[in-house]
Amino acid sequence: MEKTVFEEKIIDAEQTLYRVAKSILFYESDCEDAVQDAILKAYLKLHTLKQEQFFKTWIVRILMNECYHKKSHRKETVSFEEYFENTLAEENKDYTELYTAVMQLDDKFRLPIILHYIEGYSVEDIKKIMKIPSGTVKSRLHKARLELKTTLKESENYHV
Repeated sequence: MEKTVFEEKIIDAEQTLYRVAKSILFYESDCEDAVQDAILKAYLKLHTLKQEQFFKTWIVRILMNECYHKKSHRKETVSFEEYFENTLAEENKDYTELYTAVMQLDDKFRLPIILHYIEGYSVEDIKKIMKIPSGTVKSRLHKARLELKTTLKESENYHV
């Protein structure tokens, strides 16, 4: 794959990469770092991509690994400034109840929901990205939908 083709494919995948990173990591700076690191790793490992048609699936997998790596190595303590900045940024955003409910899901349920319903990946694609059986993908999607339904119903009753 040529450098220009790589750049075009990265630009096409940019929104997907950010949404996937945001679904795993909380802090904007971590999301940006993870996306940037994943792009660099993908560029350096471009020779390992067997079929160009699977580029997006391949880079999303690299990104997920990078996000989980960052998440596992994130220090437990957060500076007051960083917490305050992120809290203010989150409070100023007008998120829908659905978005808030999705972001409250456990990673193993949130990621398939975002990949399937927001990014449009098929169950087979999610299976390849997450390296889990398709039955597990279907099960997680089902459980996530049930949890979202319950959360949104409770939220609706709370506001009434």
